[in-house]
Amino acid sequence: MPINAPSHAEVVVIGAGPGGYPAAFEAADHGKKTVLLTDDVAAGGVCLIRGCIPSKALLHVAKLINESKESSHWGVTFQEPKIELDKLRAYKEKVVGNLTGGVAQLCKARKVDLVKAHGRFLDSKTLLLTAADGSTSQMTFDNAIIATGSTPTMPPIFNIGDDRVMDSTGALALKDIPKKLLVIGGGYIGLEMGSVYSAIGSEVTVVEMTAGLLPGADRDLVKPLAKALESRFKAIHLNTAVKKLTATKEGISAELEGEGVTSPQVFDRVLVSVGRRPNSKNCGLENTRVQIDEKGFVKVNAKRQTSESHIYAIGDVAGEPMLAHKATREAKVAIEALLGEPSAFDNIAIPAVVFTDPELAWCGITEAQAQAQGLDVKVVKFPWAASGRAQSIDRTEGLTKLIFDPKTERLLGMGIVGPGAGEMIAEGVIAVESALVARDLAQSIHAHPTLSETIMESAEAVFAQATHYFRPKR
Repeated sequence: MPINAPSHAEVVVIGAGPGGYPAAFEAADHGKKTVLLTDDVAAGGVCLIRGCIPSKALLHVAKLINESKESSHWGVTFQEPKIELDKLRAYKEKVVGNLTGGVAQLCKARKVDLVKAHGRFLDSKTLLLTAADGSTSQMTFDNAIIATGSTPTMPPIFNIGDDRVMDSTGALALKDIPKKLLVIGGGYIGLEMGSVYSAIGSEVTVVEMTAGLLPGADRDLVKPLAKALESRFKAIHLNTAVKKLTATKEGISAELEGEGVTSPQVFDRVLVSVGRRPNSKNCGLENTRVQIDEKGFVKVNAKRQTSESHIYAIGDVAGEPMLAHKATREAKVAIEALLGEPSAFDNIAIPAVVFTDPELAWCGITEAQAQAQGLDVKVVKFPWAASGRAQSIDRTEGLTKLIFDPKTERLLGMGIVGPGAGEMIAEGVIAVESALVARDLAQSIHAHPTLSETIMESAEAVFAQATHYFRPKR
């Protein structure tokens, strides 16, 4: 069956994720004849189909289950939840279906040609398109955007050919509720999916090689989350390695190496969440002058141009951090550059959010990064125990943390742990990007009673005393 694709495009975008489809839309909005390629089941990319969106739908359910148990402290007791896995799976898939359908409709509205085919460079001006049925065609282009995303890493020692050993995609499929689940990796994917399975009834054990969960995140933010997960998970083993997995009739036997850790242990399923790798292979980039670094990322400049000035790369394939919103911003930059406008990816506050309960969010520089760079900074922390809103919803474990330049009082970074942290961090992003100072935040009226007041009061503490939290002067 011939591929329904034009023979030439002014702009061709390879990959239809949160970088790819915004790039295609932006190009089409500026009058460019645009083709959007995807070899996935639908437009939307990993984030929408088997990543950010379905996991957040399941985390919403997990939060509801956890709150139904916690409410007994407030005098409201519910029965134990009954999990109907088929309905839960259908809910998740409906959310995904609505959003992928919306992307397809926007393609039609903008007259973007959405083509289901794998794109491979034959040279710097030609792509070979291959459909799922094996049919092929060729397309020439004026400009190309590489937005091929990333794939979960599966180290060879864990790839034992048994579907009970899952990556994040397999975990999101929700084939069953394992009685015992091993999560290899204490990063955000492992903790988010571990939280989901724990809430719906699995005994979850997390194994992390380093000394703490969420390596790279601020320790002050991680502490409240770690404490919460200790009560929900069966076990959390730090400074521990999984040396071998073996498939047995009883389950997956895992050999663990860590002080005081029993080994081997048998689990019904294992989730491997040790990172992601960029999808830069099998794209034919060797047939162009596009360069790839030692980690597999496509090398780009501030305009997101590769070594071929008419070929751009955005999103996960173009470097860390591998975040959907970073890809979307890069899409705008790349198209603006392609149109000849002055544009560069120079954002300094890319927010990171871990959608566990409590949530973690941060942007700008962290305290550890400041110390590593030898920077003189002023750190202010506001415990949510001093927040009226936090007290009223019984979530006093939270913390708001601000990093300032002590001379100018300019905000350099913000970190938040607590419910809604992912929404609150937007204020920090704007403040850091706009070079706001402490008084800008402190003297801007925040609604009462809200958790966002903790940002205002943290800023007050830079040059005075926070209203609801007193720090004796040293």
